[in-house]
Amino acid sequence: MGILDLFRKDEVTGAQILVCALDGSRFADLLKTDSGVYQRFYPSTTSTAFSSISQLIGAIGQKYDVVHLFANINAEGSIVDASGATINGTEFIKKCCETGVKLLWMANNTPADAYINGFSNRGQKINLVMIIDRRGPFFVPFFNNLLAKMSGGEAMPTAWNQLNPQIPNSVHPDAPDAIFSAGRAGLRLMP
Repeated sequence: MGILDLFRKDEVTGAQILVCALDGSRFADLLKTDSGVYQRFYPSTTSTAFSSISQLIGAIGQKYDVVHLFANINAEGSIVDASGATINGTEFIKKCCETGVKLLWMANNTPADAYINGFSNRGQKINLVMIIDRRGPFFVPFFNNLLAKMSGGEAMPTAWNQLNPQIPNSVHPDAPDAIFSAGRAGLRLMP
């Protein structure tokens, strides 16, 4: 990403959202909660659980702008399905980019080391959010405020920075502990 990318308009109108889980029984409550927040702002929200990585990969080929995923991630940074099949996080990001996904959320609590070991979007044109700790009741208000700003036309990095500035050693107890990487700095997701 170059400096000019910060000023480019990258607007999606009629954003298509996929809120999904591998291991639907484990993530059922989170899937329901987060898809409900998306549906307030984006009518084209699909919510589903997949039993395998191959089903998930097939679904992202349906041209979603956002993939919001709940999944088990092992210490090496690979997504693991119920059968034990895996896909490295970086490879999954690449597959998302190939199908036009503009924003990928890894939405459940996962140790930071797992992301560091296996998730890199270097050179990929995608915004990536990796949740370390949702912080219980603080996640939904933060998420609601973020989507309100984004659906209102604010670029995602600007909206994120207003709610949860990523300043070293800063603490935001009312926001999730997360890693946010803006590979699409001008991304605006309109309903």
